[in-house]
Amino acid sequence: MDYYRSVLGFELAPSQADADGPVARLGIPGGEGSLLELHEQRGATPVPKRGRIGLYHFAVLLPSRGDLGRFLDHTMARDVRLGASDHGVSEALYLVDPDGITVEVYRDRPRSEWPVEKGGVWMGNEPLDGDGLLRAGGGAPFDGLPEGTTIGHVHFYVQDLERAREFYVDALGFEITFEGYPGALFVAYGGYHHHVGLNTWAAGSPVAGPDDAGLLHWDLILPDRGAVDSAIARAEASGYEVSASEAGVAARDPWGITVRLLAADAARSSTSGPHSAGRTR
Repeated sequence: MDYYRSVLGFELAPSQADADGPVARLGIPGGEGSLLELHEQRGATPVPKRGRIGLYHFAVLLPSRGDLGRFLDHTMARDVRLGASDHGVSEALYLVDPDGITVEVYRDRPRSEWPVEKGGVWMGNEPLDGDGLLRAGGGAPFDGLPEGTTIGHVHFYVQDLERAREFYVDALGFEITFEGYPGALFVAYGGYHHHVGLNTWAAGSPVAGPDDAGLLHWDLILPDRGAVDSAIARAEASGYEVSASEAGVAARDPWGITVRLLAADAARSSTSGPHSAGRTR
């Protein structure tokens, strides 16, 4: 909790427990619901450097370049180890939490500035202009995640891109947006550069299990109930099992990565935010 609050800048909602142990809900000041849930399981195995099939990272999207600059200054002052990259569509920092889970913190460039190649978006991997980013921060202090922060995307390690395509594109209905990296596939709704990243860079590693730090589930917020029903119908027609509970309708990809499908109006009344990453145990 110290890391997620003092380093990443989340605000803690009232804590509680469920059948599996303590739960912390994390959000931003004035935000509806939470962006992230942490479920504690003492003794869970941290994520190894090579990763496991499952969560690669989740990504915290800040509203502006100034916000990212202030966050960079804040982490540098605390001597936090960082990775950094300019992806063309965005500028990104990468951190690793105490359980070995990678967290991306980024800001998007305006869509009019996104690089384009062959009619589609192009995402690069260039050095980050850290000095320019710090100047954009204006020297103001970082006072926690600002209003407008959300979870911009999630990124998974998978064993096979074709099987991943069948689930995330054919069944869930995402559109392919970028295939420019070897062993990787990026998909999105509505013309965004990517809501889900998929890669085989940890192929051969074991699938994250119940005793490992990792993801319990993530929430996909769709515009309305009709979009949810369409996704359910496509998933079932593709042979994937869809289960329903009080928490919502859930489907699993070929490696057990679980997505809950929620309509936007239902999500606003839920205690969980856009993506609920858990089991950082």
